[in-house]
Amino acid sequence: MNELHQELKAFIIETMNLEDVTPADIDVDTQLFAEDGLGLDSIDALELALGLKKKYGVVIEANDEASRQHLRSVATLAKLIQGFIQS
Repeated sequence: MNELHQELKAFIIETMNLEDVTPADIDVDTQLFAEDGLGLDSIDALELALGLKKKYGVVIEANDEASRQHLRSVATLAKLIQGFIQS
C-alpha cells in the first residue's frame, strides 16, 4: 500500500495546490483537516471528494460521518480506495 500512499500524497498536494508541501512532508497518519495537520477546510473536502471520484471512482457522501472518517488521513483514504478496488 506504500505506493498508493505516495500516489495519494501527490494527489492531495496537486488537488489542493499545496505549493510548499512535498509528499515527504505528509505522514500517512497526518490528519488532513486538523489545525496541527494539513489544515484543510470544508471547501477543500469538497474538492478532494470530487477529485477522488474522478481519479478513483470513489464516491464520498457529503455530511456523512463515515465520509469524515475516510477523509481523516492518507492512510484512511488508502484503505477506502483499496476496499473499493477489491470489491
